[in-house]
Amino acid sequence: MLKDRTIMAVLPAKDINRAKDFYRDKLGLEPSETVEDSLVYLGGNGTGFLIYQTENAGTAKNTQMGWDTDDIDREMEELRGRGVVFEEYDMPGLKTENGVATNEWGKGAWFLDSEGNILNLSQRA
Repeated sequence: MLKDRTIMAVLPAKDINRAKDFYRDKLGLEPSETVEDSLVYLGGNGTGFLIYQTENAGTAKNTQMGWDTDDIDREMEELRGRGVVFEEYDMPGLKTENGVATNEWGKGAWFLDSEGNILNLSQRA
């Protein structure tokens, strides 16, 4: 059933061209396919995500997609060099310092894409 199927995240964009520019210029990603008003990006190990145009973009208040990394500091440094700004949080159960939250699970950092979607980097301990 579904446990053996490839998973693909789906993200909204109010302006698909602005989103395409962000993912190219800030994250270094190019779409592998364009279908009508949607962009398909492929990642490692059969993963991927689709961005589609809708007026609902930027309304979610939760993490919508994330990448696992083995060196979060290196990834953050490179992304900051491209202009990505990491969020700072100070709430029960989540406090960041210099954009990074650390707990027994590992480290996490969050940033917004051009459409207001909350994206995440994580590194397991």
